[in-house]
Amino acid sequence: MRLSPVTYAHVMLRRSRLLQAAVLIGFWLIGEGLVRAADLGIPGGIVGFLLVLGLLMSRRLRLESVKRGADWFVSEMLLFFLPAVVAIVDHGELVSLAGLKALLVIVAGTLAVMLVTALTVDLCYRWSAKHE
Repeated sequence: MRLSPVTYAHVMLRRSRLLQAAVLIGFWLIGEGLVRAADLGIPGGIVGFLLVLGLLMSRRLRLESVKRGADWFVSEMLLFFLPAVVAIVDHGELVSLAGLKALLVIVAGTLAVMLVTALTVDLCYRWSAKHE
């Protein structure tokens, strides 16, 4: 059985973690373009994330088309923070009292982001369970 080009592209997208990561990067770049064109004061990655979220919620984009790529980004997240670790090693003053204060702010900010993310995911899960 021969697949149509569109069906073949969908199958390849669902199987390829690299293609899915490229799709997510594409949404990030689209978000960057929109932010620059509209002179918004928020990062392009956030706009791209909102685009993906909107497409997922409207079912115009299927979760299977981006899940493996997103999982790969999350599993390799330490690589994205490696420059920050190197900067801390290069600047010993960050290990002083000022560095401790900065560390406390970073930890508190991280905890706040994790809490808000968890609550948002929980609310979205409850909303989707109610509307199924």
